Amino acid sequence: LDDAAAFFAADPDGFFVAKVDGTPVAAISVVNHDDTMAFLGLYLCRPSHRGRGIGFGLWQHALAHAGDRTVGLDGVAAQQANYARSGFAPAGSTRRFMGQLPAGPTVGHRPATPADLPALAALDRAACGYDRPAFLSNWMLGSATRRTVVSETGGALDGAATARACREGVKIGPVIAVDADRALSLAASAAAALPGGGPRLIDVAPGRDALAERLASLGFQETFATARMYRGAPPQPDGTLQAVATMELG
Repeated sequence: LDDAAAFFAADPDGFFVAKVDGTPVAAISVVNHDDTMAFLGLYLCRPSHRGRGIGFGLWQHALAHAGDRTVGLDGVAAQQANYARSGFAPAGSTRRFMGQLPAGPTVGHRPATPADLPALAALDRAACGYDRPAFLSNWMLGSATRRTVVSETGGALDGAATARACREGVKIGPVIAVDADRALSLAASAAAALPGGGPRLIDVAPGRDALAERLASLGFQETFATARMYRGAPPQPDGTLQAVATMELG
């Protein structure tokens, strides 16, 4: 419900629209996270204005904002060939699962605080393979509609999960953990910290098959999948990103 502020804070210059006679007809975002990495999303064009080069012209204009950064995207699989023509190469799939997480104890987990931001940024940097401090500082701090929980070992943060209220249910991401079981525990803790019911939605990161299998064993259904693609050298994550924050910003 409150994603817009965090999206915009990530890169206020990274959101673009095309207008015809003063009316927006297409939109896209290319958000520069750091000096090496950008992420493309929110690529939309009204059906009445497709096939006229408007959307592709906006695509090219927005991509220029990334400069020589690597650009990632989570796009519908049917558009992979079109993305490939712009230099994007496949790197797996991001898969959305929907279901209910079991209630249980949250021993070893606690709410994140502003003092945790440097440690959270370090965790996220290792998990994603790039920095995104402006995004995280708005995404992971608690509010009426979102909660982040962290886990610690020996006084050092080693995991985190953010849950946020949606119009229907709760989305959980990112989830950073060393394995699928700890990822599920963190996800359940984050969701339990946020009032409200409805389904839980988790966008499992590319290559995290163990988490996908654990969710399926709990009755979660895969409802959507995207093609993760990169233009430029892909980032080198450490394998702890179990679920992405959002398909629009990586």
